[in-house]
Amino acid sequence: MDEYILAIESSCDETAASVVKNGREVLSNVISSQIALHTLYGGVVPEIASRKHVEKINPVIEMALKEAEVTWDDLSAIGVTYGPGLVGALLVGVAEAKAIAYARKLPLIGVHHIEGHIAANYIEHPDLEPPFLCEVISGGHTHLVIVRDYGEFEILGRTRDDAAGEAFDKVARAIGLGYPGGPKIDKAAKEGNPEALSFPRTHITQAGRNTLTYARGSQETGPYDFSFSGLKSAVLNYLNKCQMTGESWDQADVAASFQAAVVDTLVGNAMRAAEDRGADRLALAGGVASNSALRSAMQQACSRRGIKLYVPSPIYCTDNAAMIGVAAWHEWKKGNVSGWDLNAVPNLKLGER
Repeated sequence: MDEYILAIESSCDETAASVVKNGREVLSNVISSQIALHTLYGGVVPEIASRKHVEKINPVIEMALKEAEVTWDDLSAIGVTYGPGLVGALLVGVAEAKAIAYARKLPLIGVHHIEGHIAANYIEHPDLEPPFLCEVISGGHTHLVIVRDYGEFEILGRTRDDAAGEAFDKVARAIGLGYPGGPKIDKAAKEGNPEALSFPRTHITQAGRNTLTYARGSQETGPYDFSFSGLKSAVLNYLNKCQMTGESWDQADVAASFQAAVVDTLVGNAMRAAEDRGADRLALAGGVASNSALRSAMQQACSRRGIKLYVPSPIYCTDNAAMIGVAAWHEWKKGNVSGWDLNAVPNLKLGER
């Protein structure tokens, strides 16, 4: 018997709903984006995002059901992102999902947003099954993980400061490209010289397993961790130096050189982990996975090493509900059903429930 999951995603500035059949077949994937609205402010304004979610969530769900050609009676379960993300935005989706599940007497499945991004790879790649290596690259997260099983992960590395997508946004704003930074830098870089400027590539070594202290407490660094704050600062220092000395600088060259440094770091860490762990399959996930330079460089690096690369289509790289539906189906099949006390958890860590 076919099983249909209605999934809801509202962790940031996209209100999304999707109907997924039997865990892999996407029947609808409706996304209401707020990019144009937040562009006015140079970034996402949490209060505005939450209000827009309230306004859009019912029409988006209705459209998802209509496009999938299913009714409320056809649904088997409700999946929803409950963290991490903006707390107000998450609460809108969680409250909606709980109300529907309660009214329709359906199982409620809370999904980790990053787990959803990883699950996006299952949509278009029916041959992909755990275990495999996955690099998750988004506006708020940069993770390198081994997917042991559906919903089970071993974290090899993570960012120690700025996520890659966050660095893209900040540098784009600094060089006058505006928001959203990732797509605009990707486009501008095509007109620039990636070797015009020498920006740093941060590599955290294994030696001594240094301990760094942050607001969240002390954490050990590892050889697959990421750090993009130094790169971001190097770009800002270069721009400030040019301003103080009256030197001119080329927007496209800065974009291309910055992007090249990010790509080198992401590819380098992934290849080291693949070689050390003997991985022959690598998946990318998250919004930055749609970056054209990263896709090209990662494909070349994987081809040289005999590693099969899996990358979702761009529509499944950005925040969407289809990926949440796929992840929810696997959680449901493992018996991980949420209670009515499910709440938004803005700082939810991967692997936590």
